[in-house]
Amino acid sequence: MKSPQLAVILFLLITFSACKSVVQWEGQGPIQLIETVDRPISIQKKQSWDVGNGIFLSNQFDGARLNEAERVNDTLVRVILLPENEPINPSPWYAFKLWSNHSQDFWIEFNYAGKGFHRYYPKISLDGERFENADSSRFFQPFHEKGRPEKAFLKVSASRDTLWIAAQDLVGTHHAEVWKNELLRHPFVSKSKIGESAQGRSLEMLKIGEADDSKMVMAISMQHPPEIPGYLALKGFVETICGDTRLAKKFRQKYNTYVLPMMNPDGVANGHWRHNAGGIDTNRDWVNLNQPETKALTDFMKNKVEETGGKFYFAADFHATWEDIFYTMNEDLQGNSPGLVPKVIKASSKKIKGYHPNIRPGEGNQRGVTSSSYFFFEHGAESMTFEVGDNTPRPLIRKKGELTAQMLMKFLLKED
Repeated sequence: MKSPQLAVILFLLITFSACKSVVQWEGQGPIQLIETVDRPISIQKKQSWDVGNGIFLSNQFDGARLNEAERVNDTLVRVILLPENEPINPSPWYAFKLWSNHSQDFWIEFNYAGKGFHRYYPKISLDGERFENADSSRFFQPFHEKGRPEKAFLKVSASRDTLWIAAQDLVGTHHAEVWKNELLRHPFVSKSKIGESAQGRSLEMLKIGEADDSKMVMAISMQHPPEIPGYLALKGFVETICGDTRLAKKFRQKYNTYVLPMMNPDGVANGHWRHNAGGIDTNRDWVNLNQPETKALTDFMKNKVEETGGKFYFAADFHATWEDIFYTMNEDLQGNSPGLVPKVIKASSKKIKGYHPNIRPGEGNQRGVTSSSYFFFEHGAESMTFEVGDNTPRPLIRKKGELTAQMLMKFLLKED
């Protein structure tokens, strides 16, 4: 195999551009309305593989994705990683654990069988909780003329102790449940079940605040299972609103914040690249409302407004993509708090030295298919899709979530 120097350089460039792009990424183009009725999916079998020489691999944990493991030669084990169905966005998720009967080094080949390419730099953990980037000297991606490596190779040191390898910090449904229970220790936080996923997992809504629902905020995340950086930003956002500061206390007396941390629990639990158990990208279902997750949330918001006469003044959907970017509404359109989103983004970004936000306002003036468009056009909530770069440093992710919450609270309270 060749030296990993090229892979290291490429990774560093991507990481740097996530913080400050010389030429800002244009992001995705207009999103078209598509059919969102259920499509068949391929459910991976949860199992362990004995690949010989005392080496074992397993996907028997929540959030894992490993479809096949096989030995290639004395020093190489191949893992096959396949999507739940096609066509699909190129978000090739993987997560598995391995161990060995005796200490040994060997290479792992990440292989997508022509269904995708290697996108996520591997992260490693010794406990399944705390993840760090793999040593760059042990990671190699063969050059590909199209710039998208179809394979990647990682050298690991295996022992009797379990080693976790994942595309992003591993967040399964259990992790989200633990976090929700931590938040519920606050007397001003409660939760309610607003529906179920296709596979029967609860969709649980958190309520943060002691107000009367005349003024509300909505935040969601994990529509797409691999987009864990967005979930981490949501955590910083929510925990700041739950904080013990004078600002947070005053905000909770005026506004109730509703949070659905995991919009797609089936996709998360099954290690899906993108879709829910219905084989659909839920962020394309906010017009048709064919999927139980989007139907549950839209029913909740509609009923909340009808029952209380209140309004949603802000809504954010937390995601992750190639580079940091904010998708916002056309700035000529006005909702319940005109100009709020640009002010929040710009004010919070000024608090981060050298950071220049990539803001992409929509050009149209009609409702689109994504959550942000639904929040704005159906409820007048000033909304945005908060996209965090895949390789954004974790402390920066946390800081962005915290600062966004601080500026949001400041501006909304100033309007009262």
